[in-house]
Amino acid sequence: MLQGEPSPEELEAAQAANEADALAAAQGELAALQAKNAELADQYLRAQADVQNARRRADDEITKARKFAVEAFAESLLPVTDSLEAGLAIKDATPEQIREGAEATLRQLKSALERNKVIEVAPAAGARFDPHQHQAISVVPAPEQEPNTVVSVLQKGYTINERVLRPALVTVSAPK
Repeated sequence: MLQGEPSPEELEAAQAANEADALAAAQGELAALQAKNAELADQYLRAQADVQNARRRADDEITKARKFAVEAFAESLLPVTDSLEAGLAIKDATPEQIREGAEATLRQLKSALERNKVIEVAPAAGARFDPHQHQAISVVPAPEQEPNTVVSVLQKGYTINERVLRPALVTVSAPK
């Protein structure tokens, strides 16, 4: 052997030391990866629970919104009920008083509907027929009007939040 050259025992010892270092490094990396895996699994479970909680809260809010929307609408109709009952309680009312009471109660009812975004659809004679808001009951000859215009309204329609609740029933002028 030359001086400076390692002996086979020294080579074997160096190789064993390198393998031991590599094994320790691999075990350290494995432990770090296992810890990271456990952390990610925990985060996943927490995120899944958060999603379920958010879904449950959203469902609860939707249920409450529906419940209270109907409640608010019903509450706005209570004064109308009170007015009708008060009018019926008057035994010796004259026809004029009954008419005045009915007109006042109708104003209350229309006001309550408008507050709840229920809007009347009553096209004027001569207005263009709109199939999205009107329902033609009949077509009549009307030479003084343009074709496909409203001649008369048989029943008012209503929209709620710009969606047709009931179309207005109309007669329409015939094409020429």
